Amino acid sequence: MPVITLPDGSKRTYDKPVTAAQVAADIGAGLAKAAVGTKVDGELRDLSTSLEKDCALAIVTPKKREGGADADALFLIRHSTAHVMAEAIQRLFPQAKLVYGPPLETGFYYDISFEGGKAISADDFAAIEAEMAKIVAENRPFTRYEMPAAKGMDKLKSEGSKFKLDNAERACEAGSTALSWYATGEPGKNWEDLCRGPHVPTTGKIGAFKVMSLASSYWKGDETLDRLTRVYGTAFATKDELAAHLIQLDEAKKRDHRVLGKQLRLFHIDEMVGQGLILWTPNGSIVRQELQNFISDELRKQGYTQVFTPHIGKLDLYRTSGHFPYYRESQYPPVIEHEQMAALAKEGCSCGELANRLEKGEIDGYLLKPMNCPHHIRIFASSPHSYRDMPVRLCEFGTVYRWEQSGEIGGMTRVRGFTQDDAHLFCREDQVADELLGCLSLVKLIFGTLGMNEYRVRVGLRDPDSAKYVGDPKNWDKAEEACRVAAKTLGVPFSEEPGEAAFYGPKIDFVVKDVIGRSWQLGTVQVDYNLPERFDLSYIGADNQPHRPVMIHRAPFGSMERFIGCLIEHFAGAFPLWLAPEQVRVMPISEKSADYARELHAALVAKGLRATLDESNDRIQGKIKQAADMKVPYCAVVGPRDAEGRKVSVRAFGIEANLGEMGFDAFVEGLAEEHHSRGQSTVKASFAK
Repeated sequence: MPVITLPDGSKRTYDKPVTAAQVAADIGAGLAKAAVGTKVDGELRDLSTSLEKDCALAIVTPKKREGGADADALFLIRHSTAHVMAEAIQRLFPQAKLVYGPPLETGFYYDISFEGGKAISADDFAAIEAEMAKIVAENRPFTRYEMPAAKGMDKLKSEGSKFKLDNAERACEAGSTALSWYATGEPGKNWEDLCRGPHVPTTGKIGAFKVMSLASSYWKGDETLDRLTRVYGTAFATKDELAAHLIQLDEAKKRDHRVLGKQLRLFHIDEMVGQGLILWTPNGSIVRQELQNFISDELRKQGYTQVFTPHIGKLDLYRTSGHFPYYRESQYPPVIEHEQMAALAKEGCSCGELANRLEKGEIDGYLLKPMNCPHHIRIFASSPHSYRDMPVRLCEFGTVYRWEQSGEIGGMTRVRGFTQDDAHLFCREDQVADELLGCLSLVKLIFGTLGMNEYRVRVGLRDPDSAKYVGDPKNWDKAEEACRVAAKTLGVPFSEEPGEAAFYGPKIDFVVKDVIGRSWQLGTVQVDYNLPERFDLSYIGADNQPHRPVMIHRAPFGSMERFIGCLIEHFAGAFPLWLAPEQVRVMPISEKSADYARELHAALVAKGLRATLDESNDRIQGKIKQAADMKVPYCAVVGPRDAEGRKVSVRAFGIEANLGEMGFDAFVEGLAEEHHSRGQSTVKASFAK
């Protein structure tokens, strides 16, 4: 007799097992019609799930009660649409072999092997969508069936897909005793795929969809294995939501930091230098330096001390921290001294043996640093500290290196070498709460100054069932509670996500939504009881005894490369004045006003502004267009009448008409104030008064 507890706290009692769909129907016909899935004790499931014991139940519909699309509903719709797309592709390309097809935050993809047959191209998208529309119109049910693992493996072997066999073997290794399939229709009659689910009840519940793009991928992400075709698509509950998404994507293309970075000469990626390694050009360097100056000013106010550390460190440093060898897949290979390499070669040491000896610690070497924290730890340990010295706040714009797969590298947002605005705070346990609040206030200041006011907070906790996390569970409990308490002070929604902690401690991540609604994970703050333990750090307490400090890791920008890549897209390359590489361009209408233009330019430069002077023979409209193409915040147009009255005709980027005239001194002082106040007062605003 299951008792079903609904989200509002009400209960429904049944005298026999019941499906979630039946519960929805009992609540109301409208809910039953809208339902696409359910959550049973917090787990997303099919609507056909049988409820045989007491549980908490929530019915999933495309719209949340408070409005807006439901993320769980989108997951179900997209997962189901991925199956429909795969079926359509196999109808058109019978030789296609499916690998896997997960839903994503903005859509879904399916990796497919065409094994030497005709491969798919963008020209096939319309035909695929037409087939998908037929499948949706047939309104066939998504039917789940299971087999014992052994019997299921026999079925897959008879079908001959090594990809599906591998998927099943991994499921069994993870503890599955049965394998499940989903048929779009009747098992044994209609199309089916090995899948854990869940899905919407029928294909007719899929609203609007589109096949988006193609990319190359590799089986298991390994470049030495089968090359696959990744087909991307997206799906929404309604055509209007799909249309809005496509408009957003079009806007995103206009804001693509890779395109704007080249157009505005902000950064360069050179194949001779290497993939994922950013060359900061003069314009981009200005943006980066202004951000560094901004945060450095705040760090000085909060009592931070800047340090500098090398780009490499001994392997033993990272063995102690735990970064090596446990995270070697995301690290560059160790660097071994020439003499030692020569001796190993003479011994006939194989690559495999070398890797084993490195892992066991029998061979030492150096590592391009994947993290700054071990270096900062050794700086703290280099001097004795009293409880009166605490907290010790060390900061550095430190460059670190991670080995990313070639296919995963993208512009500035996924790179192999990046600079963190990193800091590590060593404090007493009674200081943790205040230090966390100081870190969070810094993040809030940055986002507020840059107009990135819409963000959510994610508290990453350990997964108690994972062996990834190190240290005393009691210390983890204290660190996690400190993060929860600090997150509550921010006044914005936050979620707790088990399994998202760093291996040494829980963290608070900031997920920022940009002006077109995309989410970016940027700043982070982490509480760490474990690395001080691993490195045996101490300070002398008031009792004259050694005590273990707590360590806080924080990086408000995160990676400067990633942050500025996101910032380029957030502002569509049109930076606010204080960040703009070129802040104002002075343009004489003719030679008659050239001297006055030079005087204005010199006055702006004397105020520390990044001003340029366009003395070319182009017509003034051409000069204005060139400045607009480079997204220069202000143009100062001067002619003979301006010179006579010591006036400036002011134009602002993004505003087609002249703002109007402004006095020489007022314009110079106004721009200087806009720069120094970081936009709290603006020249544009003065014309609206």
